[in-house]
Amino acid sequence: MTLPIFGPISLSGFKNPWFFLFLIVVIALAALYVFVQVARQKRMLRFANMELLESVAPKRPARWRHLSAILMVLALVLFTVAMAGPTNDVRTPRNRAVVMLVIDVSQSMRATDVAPSRLAAAQEAAKQFADQLTPGINLGLIAYAGTATVLVSPTTNRDATKAAIDKLQLADRTATGEGIFTALQAIATVGAVIGGGDAPPPARIVLMSDGKETVPSNPDNPKGAYTAARTADDQGVPISTVSFGTKYGYVEINDQRQPVPVDDETLKKIAELSGGNAYSASSLEQLKAVFTSLQEQIGYETLKGDASVGWLRLGSLVLALAALAALLINRRLPG
Repeated sequence: MTLPIFGPISLSGFKNPWFFLFLIVVIALAALYVFVQVARQKRMLRFANMELLESVAPKRPARWRHLSAILMVLALVLFTVAMAGPTNDVRTPRNRAVVMLVIDVSQSMRATDVAPSRLAAAQEAAKQFADQLTPGINLGLIAYAGTATVLVSPTTNRDATKAAIDKLQLADRTATGEGIFTALQAIATVGAVIGGGDAPPPARIVLMSDGKETVPSNPDNPKGAYTAARTADDQGVPISTVSFGTKYGYVEINDQRQPVPVDDETLKKIAELSGGNAYSASSLEQLKAVFTSLQEQIGYETLKGDASVGWLRLGSLVLALAALAALLINRRLPG
């Protein structure tokens, strides 16, 4: 069943679908009305002189005389839908959630294939993400290269996070796994402090990087990125990875051009293992679009809300029209 103003309807979208059994009563009433009308017509034809009946009976528009009954049945159907408890999706801001922003600051982030540089683009997009994120969410910041450092513990103070983003410094090597493990530890710590529910607060890691992990060389090692991603999945913390850069990126090391192509596959695997999503961007505009999309996903949750009020209002309107039609056309209320 579909109505333009209410959208598609299915039994799974109702709190009390057993109320639809009342439609049997509605159908029975409609059938009884038809039966009574047919029986009345037969009695009139059997015993009445048609010429005399036409001369004394008030003329009523035969085409419209059943309108009030039809509207009454429609109103009962609408009230039945309302009693069944229809629901709709309601987006509500998250308040207890924790998001850890984990940013790669390895030397490959000096590449300028994303203007003005990969790191500068990441900083600008990350600050936009912090500004757009739902105010009640606790946002933390971790920078990692050969080691990982918590620059800002999860907090609702966006100014502190943005100030730390502006101060990011490049360093050698890339320990992606350590960055993830450090984020998980920060989430566990703040979760114990926040409280406010039987379960830990929902959490998400947003990992920004452009390249393959170098420490350790095997991501399946105990401290590797894939191991960390599996641990995140076990703890119910999905990782949204954002890879940015192009395959033509390079950096200058000792007057030598060193290629640093973006490594999408590693980040896709991290997202897959953790139950998260992978995104990629090759320009600042694309990077900002990715963070806008992430903010929509992370900042809000979709809950089932009550949608019965609209059906009750529509049913009441149709019921009033049924009464009006009975008075104007049939000169009496339906009964």
